[in-house]
Amino acid sequence: MRSAWLLPEHIADVLPAQARRVEELRRRLLDRARGYGFELVIPPLLEHLESLLSGTGRELDLKTFKLVDQSSGRMLGLRADTTPQAARIDAHLLNREGVTRLCYCGPVLHTRPSGLMATREPLQFGAEIFGHAGLEADLEAAELALDCLLAARVGPLVIDLADARVLRGVLAGVAMDAAQLEEVVQALSEKDAAELDSLTRGASSESRAALHALLRLYGGDEVLAEARRSLPQRPLVRDAIDQLQWLATHLRQAFPDLRVGFDLSDMSGYAYYSGPRFAVYGAGCSDALARGGRYDEVGAVFGRNRPAVGFSLDLKALADVAGPSPAPAAVRAPWGEAPELHAAMRRLREAGETVLALLPGHELESQAFEFDRELVQMEGRWVVRALAPGLGVS
Repeated sequence: MRSAWLLPEHIADVLPAQARRVEELRRRLLDRARGYGFELVIPPLLEHLESLLSGTGRELDLKTFKLVDQSSGRMLGLRADTTPQAARIDAHLLNREGVTRLCYCGPVLHTRPSGLMATREPLQFGAEIFGHAGLEADLEAAELALDCLLAARVGPLVIDLADARVLRGVLAGVAMDAAQLEEVVQALSEKDAAELDSLTRGASSESRAALHALLRLYGGDEVLAEARRSLPQRPLVRDAIDQLQWLATHLRQAFPDLRVGFDLSDMSGYAYYSGPRFAVYGAGCSDALARGGRYDEVGAVFGRNRPAVGFSLDLKALADVAGPSPAPAAVRAPWGEAPELHAAMRRLREAGETVLALLPGHELESQAFEFDRELVQMEGRWVVRALAPGLGVS
């Protein structure tokens, strides 16, 4: 018999020390986004299913928990990604003519984890720019993502750039249904040359050669040079390569220590992205810490198909690899009934200090704070006195 208090697999409590790290990161990243002019929105966790899944593809459908609304009988979903909700807000509630920058931070739920150690309840932080089709918005989204990771003291950073239009350009004119295309995308993702051969027997020799070239097109700047030589000289392919070069140049100017790579066979989110996309990695991290790119079709289902670009990350995963942060300083206070003592504690708390009153019979109760001062009574007044180093560690 399973214990009643055991949580479902890949669901976990966030305990005090980790919760403090997550909350500190949340505030830091929201401040970074505000510094770029992004406005905070808080969409609901629960929505009508068609609104959550519209235009997002099969992958998000499989990740989404579904239930029936007892009031209306309609299908509801627990969000697995906040981007469609941000697109709905932009299209229907704000309906602005110009550029809209929105950010958010809240839990999402996944029916299955993305990896063996992944959670099914990420805390998703993200930022979206609606209304600008130019590369300037793509660059701003990538810069904010990098700034957020640097604010978390994760580094050195590596960004991998790709573009969904490369494959679309390579396959232009090739007769292929949606199921076949999905299999080709899977073979490219797994870099499976034999499977790719089998799936594209009916394609032209030029297209087949280009698909095999994609399997090799990952690495540094040489990738773009090789892509220009080995891929078809089609406008869609050429524009994608030129724009990746432009983004790489400007990102290096903004972040001199950033390593920039390219992976033209990266098919993650192929059905979702419509242009450049990126993944950012930290030192020693096998999984991307942030992913983003351009997805201009995300608002089409809401009746407002305008340009969109953004990124998201999991704050819980980021907190696991973020640089260490010292325990917050606090004032230790004795317990007592004197009104003057309680007034002194209130004044300190109103000034932003953490004041922990030691309850009767207990010495140091908390492991979350560094007590560097104490509240003591001197000459009839309650004053704060510094503690000698090492004496206030709990």
